[in-house]
Amino acid sequence: MSNPHEEVRTSEDPTKAILSESGLNSKHLCDYVVNVATGCRHGCKFCYVPSTPNIRARPDMLKNKVGVNNTQKEWGKYVLYRTGLGDRLDEHLENKRTWRETRRGQGVVGVSFSTDCYMDGKAGEITRNVVETLSKHEKYTRVLTRNPILALQDIDVFEEAGEYVTIGSSIPSMKSDEVGAIEPNAPAPEHRLRGLKEFDKHGVQTFVSMSPTYPTQSKSDLRSQLERIAECNPAVVFHEPINPRGGNFEMTVQAARDAGEDELVTELKRLSDRDNWVEYATKHLRWVHEIGTELGLPIHLWPDKQLIKHVSEEEAVWLQSWRDRQSPEEFAEREMPSNTVPSYPVESD
Repeated sequence: MSNPHEEVRTSEDPTKAILSESGLNSKHLCDYVVNVATGCRHGCKFCYVPSTPNIRARPDMLKNKVGVNNTQKEWGKYVLYRTGLGDRLDEHLENKRTWRETRRGQGVVGVSFSTDCYMDGKAGEITRNVVETLSKHEKYTRVLTRNPILALQDIDVFEEAGEYVTIGSSIPSMKSDEVGAIEPNAPAPEHRLRGLKEFDKHGVQTFVSMSPTYPTQSKSDLRSQLERIAECNPAVVFHEPINPRGGNFEMTVQAARDAGEDELVTELKRLSDRDNWVEYATKHLRWVHEIGTELGLPIHLWPDKQLIKHVSEEEAVWLQSWRDRQSPEEFAEREMPSNTVPSYPVESD
């Protein structure tokens, strides 16, 4: 496991990007993103961000600014902050004449989906100004952080933003040892949940991303996790199983191995076989939907496009319906003729 006290190389981000259109509307998350930094302290092994153009297209800058030789392997060891971003965003929005609002993204702005906007105090200061600016311009904002406890320092901003802001956290599992192996420098799941509960007490809308759940989690584990998640009264609970594709999956397996999580290593390696992955992924999606429905939680599943290609016709229809539906949050305009999905036959453990 990475040393949480290992020095992270930092600098200022010279990019001129302020507000970027996002493909995350495919997950009903947002149409735009504002990222307060490049890089992230948490170093989650499954993170897709190091393979995105925002990182891959700037190797010379990252090398010169923070000495990065391998953007993927060194993920978690470099951060470049976008100081003054709130002021630049304010000017940008003052001059912006058109606003993208897709059926799935609803014009929402995501902060920050390529880094953690409350990974530390400096990122938090930038985030505060960004949230203030977006709410001033009446833009619906989705804040995602693994450190909602730190975000409570800005509770006044979130309260003042009212309906225009929702804050969420990724809680893939309540098994802290397994989460710690894969997300080496991020706060523990209990810490994340505690922060969201405090936001809910202050009347700030919350959401949870169960992403990605692990193959070691049984139906009973998922039930216990969803019962805990219900404590923060989320407006939506997103869920997706882990995906074994890409080089970062091998890094995830290695991180679990380095942490001595042998069962997790075994179960992750099994997912390299497509049939095993399909079985695990569909099972988790069914279970989360079933349990969430029993608990009265607003579940929104994120099935992978590749998964849909390898299941039965009945399963494919059910999974595709989740990709097509709208998330069940108050700020989302219901443009779909129906916000329901076909039922799926319940299966036992």
